[in-house]
Amino acid sequence: MFESKCFAFGHCYVCFGSMRRSKLILLQVLTLSQYLWAQEDLTAISPQDCSLECVLQGGPGCVYCRISREDVARILGVPSVEAFGSCVPWPCFVFLGGQSSDVCQHYVHAPHDVTVEFVADENTKYDTVVVSWQPSQFGISFLRGFQVSLQALGGSHMACQLFLFQINISLSASHAQTVYQSDAFARLTLGAQYAVTVMALPVPELWDKFYHSTMFSTRTCPEKNGLEHCKKDWYPKHIEVQQEEHDVIVTFNLAPPHFGIDRYFSLCYGEGRRGGGGLKRYIIKPNSTKNRTHHSYHLQGLMVGFNYTCEIAVDEVDAVRKTFNVQVMQIKQEPPPTATPSLTLLLPVGVALAAVLGVLLLAVVWKNHRQIRRKTEINPEIIEQHHDKKGNEEHVSLTSRLTPPRLLICYSSDDGHAHVRAVMQLAVFLQQHMATQVFLDLWDSLSLAEEGIMGWHCRRIQESDFVLVICSRGLQRRPTERDAGECRSTAAAVVSLMGEELGRAKTKGRDISKYMAAIFEYSEEKDIPAELGFVSRYTLPRDLPLLFSHIHGVALHKPGKYLRIEHITEEGYTKLPAGAALQWSIYEAGMALTNHQESCDEWRGKSQDNHVECV
Repeated sequence: MFESKCFAFGHCYVCFGSMRRSKLILLQVLTLSQYLWAQEDLTAISPQDCSLECVLQGGPGCVYCRISREDVARILGVPSVEAFGSCVPWPCFVFLGGQSSDVCQHYVHAPHDVTVEFVADENTKYDTVVVSWQPSQFGISFLRGFQVSLQALGGSHMACQLFLFQINISLSASHAQTVYQSDAFARLTLGAQYAVTVMALPVPELWDKFYHSTMFSTRTCPEKNGLEHCKKDWYPKHIEVQQEEHDVIVTFNLAPPHFGIDRYFSLCYGEGRRGGGGLKRYIIKPNSTKNRTHHSYHLQGLMVGFNYTCEIAVDEVDAVRKTFNVQVMQIKQEPPPTATPSLTLLLPVGVALAAVLGVLLLAVVWKNHRQIRRKTEINPEIIEQHHDKKGNEEHVSLTSRLTPPRLLICYSSDDGHAHVRAVMQLAVFLQQHMATQVFLDLWDSLSLAEEGIMGWHCRRIQESDFVLVICSRGLQRRPTERDAGECRSTAAAVVSLMGEELGRAKTKGRDISKYMAAIFEYSEEKDIPAELGFVSRYTLPRDLPLLFSHIHGVALHKPGKYLRIEHITEEGYTKLPAGAALQWSIYEAGMALTNHQESCDEWRGKSQDNHVECV
C-alpha cells in the first residue's frame, strides 16, 4: 500500500497515492495555475520608442517598435509621405527584406478583438484614443508587425502608425493571447465617426482576411466636458410662452456669460387651416446690459387659430435645439357698455343729422358712383388667394427615404491638386448638408488597393443611386506616353463606360437621370465630354439647389410657391463652414488653373513648335 499525501495549491487541495504520481499531477497543476495567473494579469503591450536600425539589428530594447514617419520617408526615398497619409499597405520586404529573402514570404491572418479606448486629454475640443488588438494564431510565427490606420468618415482626416517586431523574434501560438496597443491618436473631432483598421504584416499577395476594421464615434462635448462647458450643445431649459391679445411673447434663460453668445435663432412650423401657416424664422439679439439671465422676444406673423411647433437654439453650427409648442388663441371681444339714459335721448338726434349728411353726400357723388365702383371693386376670392400666398410658405419633408441617396463622384486629377481638393470639399458639403451618402475614391484607399481602381469604380456605379461626373479640361485630355503606368486615364475610362450605358438606355427608352455632369465656375461647357451630352448639366456652386432637386426628386417650383433651402442657396451656402471651404477651394483651383495656362502660353511663345501640348 502506498502512503497517501495531500498538497494545497492556491484554492486547490489535492491528495496523491504515490510520489511518482504526485510529481506528475503537481506539474500539471502548476502549469494550469501559471496559465490562469497569466490570464488574470493580462495587460496590453505598448510600443517601444526605437528606430528601424534597432529592429534590424535585433537589439534587446526593440522587441515591439513604432516606426517613425522619418524612418518611413527615408526607407521609401521620398522627402515626405504626407501626400499618402502614411496609410498604404507598405510591402514587408521594403523594411525587412534586406536581412532575409524569405522573411516576408508567408501568409498571416488578420488580427481580432480590435477595441478603442479613450485616453484622458486636457484639450476640451478634441478626443484621444488608443487602439488595442490580439493577433491571430494562424501564421503567427511569421508575423512581422502591424499597421493601424484611422480615417474620418465623410472627411479627409487620416492617420497611420507602423509597428514592427525585432527581426530575430518568432512568436509562438501562446502569443495569440497577447494584447498589443498602438500609440495615442490625438486631435480627433468630438462627436465624429471614425473607421480604424488593424492590418497584419506581411501583407499576403491574396488580398483577403489580412486586416480587421471597425467603426467608432468619439465622445460628444457634454460626454467629455459636461454640458456647462459646451457652447453648441447648450440649449435653454426654461421657456415661458404668454399671449397678450394677438401678441405672443416667449421668455427663455440665456446661456452662461463665458460662452460669449450674443445671437439666438427660433423657428416655428404652423399646423392648422390652409396648410399649416408656413415656416417662420426669428433672429434674437439679447441686450446683456439689461438682463444677463433671461430674455423675451415676440413671435410676429403667427395666425390666429393655428398650433405652432417652435424651436430655439444658439446661433452656432449644428447647435442643439429646444422644442416648445405655441397655440395662438382667439381673443373674445368684450361687449360694448350699455348706453346711459342721456345718450339714449341724444341718439335719435344724431341719427337724423347723419341721415341728412348722407343724403347730401350721396347726391354729390351719384354721377361717378359706377365708375368709382368699377375701379375700386376687388374680388374677395382674389384677396383670399393673396392671403394664402403670403401666409403659407412651402415646407418639404425628406423623411420618405429610409436611407439617404447614394452618390458616386467621378473626376480627373489631371488639373492638379487644387482641383482635386475642390472635388473633395464638394463631397464633404453634399454629405454634411444635402442629406446624401457620397462615394469618393479619396475616402476608400483600402478598397481601392484591394479591388483595383477600375474594379472599385465599376462596383460603385452599380451600387449608387446617382453618378456625378465633375468635368474639367483634364478630363478631355487623351493619355500620352508620359502617362504609362499611371492612373491618369481612369476618369476617361469611367466616362466611356457611362457613355456606353447611356447609349443603351437611350435606345431602349430607359431613364437616364442616374447620371449627371457638373463643372466648377472656372471650367467651361466644352469641358463636358460628348458621351455625357444627354445628361443633366450643372454649374457649381451656383446650381446647388438644382442638384438637390435632382438627387431628392423635389420640385423647386409649384403654382404659387417656391422652395427655398437657405443653406444651399447661392448666397447662403457660404455661411456654413463646409460651404466656405468649398467656395475657397474653388477659388484656389481657378487661380491655379489660370496661372498654369499663363505659364503654358508663355512656354509656347518661346518654343519653336507652337503645337506642343502643355500638360
